[in-house]
Amino acid sequence: MKSNGKINCWDFIECGREPGGENEKELGVCIAATETRLNGIHGSINGGRACWAIAGTLCDGEVQGTFAQKIDNCMDCDFYQLVSEENKKDFKSIIQLISILTK
Repeated sequence: MKSNGKINCWDFIECGREPGGENEKELGVCIAATETRLNGIHGSINGGRACWAIAGTLCDGEVQGTFAQKIDNCMDCDFYQLVSEENKKDFKSIIQLISILTK
């Protein structure tokens, strides 16, 4: 599902772990798809375009753990690069995203 014509992480990665996705029943829903505090960030549905700031996302078939454990991998991710490029001047820094999540 797209928001404002922008692709969310679960569509980009094609994991099927969004609500109603093909892998929801077998593998569960990824927290990025349900994290409402980041809804609308970078044009997302929930955390779908700020997944790198969310602990416990399900990438590459496994839980990615805490923010500190996963951020290096996320910064190298093609999806992170896409969102960064698409949002340029309006791109929210990791500090801004963490601030939203900890309010």
